[in-house]
Amino acid sequence: MVTLKRGANTTISSGLLTVAVTGAAPGTVDVMAFLLGDNHKTRTDSDFIFFNQPQSTNGAVVLSGGTTLTVDLARVPADVHTVAVAVACDDGYPSPLSALPALAASASGTGFQIELPAAGLSTERAAVLGEIYRRGGEWKIRNVSAGWDRGFADLVREHGVEVDDEPAATSPAPGVAAVRSVAGEEKLSLDKRHRLDMRKREVHKVLLSKNATGVRARVILVIDKTGSMSRQYSGRVVHRVVERMLAVATQIDDDGQLEPYMYARGFARVPDISVTNVESWTEEFLHLSGVHGGIDYDAIGASNDELPIMNEILNTVVPGRPVLVLFFTDGGFRKKVPISELMRAASGAPVFWQFVGIGRANYGVLERLDDMAGRVVDNAGFFALDDIDQVSDDDLYQRLLSEFPEWMRAAKSAGILP
Repeated sequence: MVTLKRGANTTISSGLLTVAVTGAAPGTVDVMAFLLGDNHKTRTDSDFIFFNQPQSTNGAVVLSGGTTLTVDLARVPADVHTVAVAVACDDGYPSPLSALPALAASASGTGFQIELPAAGLSTERAAVLGEIYRRGGEWKIRNVSAGWDRGFADLVREHGVEVDDEPAATSPAPGVAAVRSVAGEEKLSLDKRHRLDMRKREVHKVLLSKNATGVRARVILVIDKTGSMSRQYSGRVVHRVVERMLAVATQIDDDGQLEPYMYARGFARVPDISVTNVESWTEEFLHLSGVHGGIDYDAIGASNDELPIMNEILNTVVPGRPVLVLFFTDGGFRKKVPISELMRAASGAPVFWQFVGIGRANYGVLERLDDMAGRVVDNAGFFALDDIDQVSDDDLYQRLLSEFPEWMRAAKSAGILP
């Protein structure tokens, strides 16, 4: 037997496939399936297989016994790209799916058995456990484990099925720490929601380990656009960094958005980044030169001076409101003494500076932040990554948020925060 972790996939043989949902007592969850086209939506309502419609039009997918799906891959219509296997909590079951720790889907066929354990679920009342999908002339199966807090109605709407009434939202079970959702997530495709959801959970896990769930702070993203960053831009490393940082904002920022600045010798405040615009934002605003989105990037410069952007951020601080600055740079901090003086003076402000070095460079004063004396509280952290693309989300968020919660506590003790 092969066990697939969340997000993992494997190739399966074509033919008859049996998928059984286990780990839930009778009356706890409803099992269902969706036949999806290339747009990840059902073609018609007949592509939704559930207890009131237990068989697809041509019999390719059949639900029997309430918990078992039979999928005849040879009969799946050519314009169906994916068969999604999902569950939703019964209206009479008050808890989320996380209260079912053994919940899983087990797929078996000629010569194979694959286990898809539900993983990473917390407050969701409906979820896609797995997907069977076409790829390069073959059939594959993957563990999805992505869901919806509001249950059945949101699940089926996501897959193109219209429902008349939306059931009332059910509160999370006592003691369950919720991963925060923000406005706009419901508009994302299943794949994008799944990717964002996995990252949010990693951020939440770090905050949970630091006893910092529920913290709120203004999250600012500062991005180096100096000439030495050209490889990071052309290779779209910076684009991927922005996408990964958005998950931090969803869990910490009041409105779940990033407040971004581009900097070199000067700086520019660019529009906020949200879960719905992140892809278009990276295309419009991540540049080294030219005019984009009404912003003259050449006027910002091509060499670095950190003092203007740092002073600008300090000038926007609201007393008593914490700020987390995620500052990405490839180094070159040459004004060591003025920057050190600024960091000391700013240590009484409600701002924590998390500097991240990307690429192989000399980071100067940043490497000595932990030893800097004369501050009210330790108000900065730094780590460097030679190749940030090779660092897992788990590791990245652990490093990124390792000092911020402790700063929050120290700032409160020092009277910087209420």
